[in-house]
Amino acid sequence: MAQTVCVIDYGSGNLRSVAKSLERVAAEADLGGRIVVSGQTKDVLAADHVVLPGVGAFGDCYAGLSAIDGMVEAITEVAINKARPFLGICVGMQLMAEIGLEHGRHTGFGWFEGQVEPIKPRDPALKVPHMGWNALELTGQGQGHPLFAGIKAGDHAYFVHSYHMALASDRDLLAQVHHGAALTAAIGRDTLVGVQFHPEKSQKTGLKLLHNFLEWQP
Repeated sequence: MAQTVCVIDYGSGNLRSVAKSLERVAAEADLGGRIVVSGQTKDVLAADHVVLPGVGAFGDCYAGLSAIDGMVEAITEVAINKARPFLGICVGMQLMAEIGLEHGRHTGFGWFEGQVEPIKPRDPALKVPHMGWNALELTGQGQGHPLFAGIKAGDHAYFVHSYHMALASDRDLLAQVHHGAALTAAIGRDTLVGVQFHPEKSQKTGLKLLHNFLEWQP
């Protein structure tokens, strides 16, 4: 496992539950290492694996990161230039897109071509936000990806979101779910991965995914 995993703290909430799930997985699998929750760029730059959770609006989350001097640059250095394993969760995944359209038009990291759009089910009886358990549908890329080792199509994960990432191409799509239409559930390319669902709330499936991420040594 990585010597240090940094969960980035930028005031978005939900950090401790993510960190506790990572600590549980590391302890149960005897993976060792350290789980650090930090809003300091030096900890992000020193980490072997990086996790970016996110709760709230796209623009607010990006503004929260930008408000920490050098944080966006540190994330880019670790995830892109140093190519260390990076996991975005919920809005943390959405920030990996080019553009977010929640309450205006906002720039993201731009690592994945596409934009974050409102969920608009064709069936008006389906509610937004998309909230609760839903079955994952793994793509061909997802079935062979280390993040989904031991996770099969039909396994359930827990979602809470009103916006989804509309990818420009399916080449980076690892998994999707259906809520009146196909919605992006997971993305990945090189050492970058993101999940729209909350692994810390997804019980067996989520813990397995976090275990896979901790063991991932690209």
